[in-house]
Amino acid sequence: MNHSIYSADRATHLKVVISVLLAGIAIVAITLTARLTHPEIDVQKATAQTVYEARSSHARTT
Repeated sequence: MNHSIYSADRATHLKVVISVLLAGIAIVAITLTARLTHPEIDVQKATAQTVYEARSSHARTT
């Protein structure tokens, strides 16, 4: 295996590309697994709830 990226042959480039691809897939899989098992970690989820009050000026339908 060559230690310089400039003098590396085709097999070395292929090994680097495959290892980076597998590392990226592993990171995405770990991230998705953590989010699916711990939904309370989700930062974008709104915690405030909207409460609608009935007003006397609105017509009620029953």
